[in-house]
Amino acid sequence: MSLDKKTKRKYQGQAQQLKPTVMIGDKGLTGAVQQEIDRALNDHELIKIRISGTDRGGRQQICQAICAAQAAELIQTIGHVATFYRKAQTG
Repeated sequence: MSLDKKTKRKYQGQAQQLKPTVMIGDKGLTGAVQQEIDRALNDHELIKIRISGTDRGGRQQICQAICAAQAAELIQTIGHVATFYRKAQTG
């Protein structure tokens, strides 16, 4: 899944009003955190995640891991906050 620039901009605008739904702390991307991200994406489709306790390179690796594990698209990152989108899975 790859969103076009126009769609990404639309989601960036919608994300401005969102608060981070999931927080990733010093323990990193654990199984429980992955489950919470999956639940949040199913419930909301567009979510923000706060990634603390790591440097910029570490945050990028975590974002890539989330995209791969959740089949989600990274919309944007600003500081320690990343915005992800995944169409809700029906069924």
